[in-house]
Amino acid sequence: MTSDANLIDDYIEALPNDRKIAMTKLRQVIKMNLPEGFSEVMQYGMIGYVVPHALYPQGYHCNPVDPLPFMGLASQKNYVSFYHMGINADLSLLEWFVLEYTKSVSTKLDMGKSCIRFKKMDQIPYELIGNLCKRIRVDQWIKLYEKDLSK
Repeated sequence: MTSDANLIDDYIEALPNDRKIAMTKLRQVIKMNLPEGFSEVMQYGMIGYVVPHALYPQGYHCNPVDPLPFMGLASQKNYVSFYHMGINADLSLLEWFVLEYTKSVSTKLDMGKSCIRFKKMDQIPYELIGNLCKRIRVDQWIKLYEKDLSK
């Protein structure tokens, strides 16, 4: 599910109450732990955390008009999605996250390449998400992205 909202507050306001609470808390955790240089935007119908053109003028290779995506946060039909591109680009980060997730949450990890799905709003590991957010700086993300792009 994508949104036509142009403003993040409008996106969150349109959500059902349980999702609104979870998304607001996730957003707060992300913003508190996001390394300097990333920007919060609406991108692809969801909340995005990107490397702005001021820091990476090339933009996203699929559409250089867009800033380079790093993370995303979306309310889908049956779950909340948290996208972290670094997990897909850095195997050691993925391994760390999977191990820490099993220590933090009793339910099975529901994850795609860079998408972590939370079906139960009361089982979102906010502290773990915060720790994940601060593990890659902007310069590190650009290097990982360019390394993957060159393959």
